[in-house]
Amino acid sequence: MQKLRFLPSIITALTALTLTSCSTTTVEQYEATALTSYTWQVKYANNLTSQPQPRIETFANTSMLNRNGLKPPGAVVGPDDRGLWWPTLPVRPSVDEVEQHKRPQEEAGKPELVKDVKYKLTYGVGNTQQTLPTNYDVYRQVAKAYPQKTPLELTLGVNGNSVEKAEPVSK
Repeated sequence: MQKLRFLPSIITALTALTLTSCSTTTVEQYEATALTSYTWQVKYANNLTSQPQPRIETFANTSMLNRNGLKPPGAVVGPDDRGLWWPTLPVRPSVDEVEQHKRPQEEAGKPELVKDVKYKLTYGVGNTQQTLPTNYDVYRQVAKAYPQKTPLELTLGVNGNSVEKAEPVSK
């Protein structure tokens, strides 16, 4: 029980740190992007079942940039259940390509198709523009606010290195 005596102090300090580390800003100019991508990758290892950190080789990749929830030019796949458009699938690596990347004593896993999304928010304050990483929730909030150009209050993450939240501001 001796160790728990410091718990309230630690919680108070962490809460204060969290509150002082985040800031908010109201913006009227903004654009959210979601870069959707597919990548074929193959794992290689001396023993794929027991080696904890196999070597990973990437092969073909395709991507598509979504802006503000709108259908990107040339999009044919989507929108999915999150409102995102996806590129066409890249060409699966052939057996010959997979074997060419194999080193002596290694075995190759099966090609795996990896889906990925990277979210960013660009916003303007005065004459400056800032682009920061963000998340799905912020992307969706911008997609809803963008058609009416509704001002947004952004909550920035620790040291202003990301956008954690976006909420509409009533005019």
